[in-house]
Amino acid sequence: MKKALIAFGMLLMAAPAHADLTHKISSSVQLTVDASASQATRLGSTYSVSGSNVSATLGGLTAPASATAAATMNSGTYTQTTAGSAFSFSETFNGGDAIPTGTTVSSGVVGTLPAFGSVTTTAGGVAGSLAGTIDSAGTMSLTAGGAGTSATGQFVSEITIK
Repeated sequence: MKKALIAFGMLLMAAPAHADLTHKISSSVQLTVDASASQATRLGSTYSVSGSNVSATLGGLTAPASATAAATMNSGTYTQTTAGSAFSFSETFNGGDAIPTGTTVSSGVVGTLPAFGSVTTTAGGVAGSLAGTIDSAGTMSLTAGGAGTSATGQFVSEITIK
């Protein structure tokens, strides 16, 4: 009986181990060329007046004639209160932006960019020789493009043993 148990134990020890083995490989290349863009902000009209020893029928801003027009200045009438005395006077007007005629928006794209008081424009990228490849061995080749471009490569090898 002892011999049979020893033989059975040896048989169990010789049995192959069992495991699940999973190997996953993924690779990707992302090439990006920046788009050109402009951001325009329409500035409003402003008016201010101040002084001493001056009487005034105040001017100010006249409401725009339409939603696309800018406000205009309405001049006041000013006279020195005490003739021959010192006086100070300051009047400023900054004309705001009117929306130019012919400005169209189609599908969210402005056909012509308005020349507003505050405009920020960025140039688009230049693809140039921008390129990227990854072969089956995971060897990566990324080639720089012109200004405003980027190339990103990724190779992932994952082994799971359960």
